[in-house]
Amino acid sequence: MPKINPISRKELISKLKALGFEGPFRATKHQYMIKEKHKIFIPNPHGDKDIGIPLLKKIIRQIGITQDEFIKL
Repeated sequence: MPKINPISRKELISKLKALGFEGPFRATKHQYMIKEKHKIFIPNPHGDKDIGIPLLKKIIRQIGITQDEFIKL
């Protein structure tokens, strides 16, 4: 199984769009993306810092895909 690594916010949005999510849309504190009934909140940008592994794993679980599927996008 390939190892999951931190990724940029831009790359996360690109992968979510590849899965059919629309957005990002503005909310009060965070942006979010929608696919049918799924609503995924996107972390706010923090300079040039990448999104860490624990948060990525949480997002992947919310989407309902495996880590391998996420990496291959």
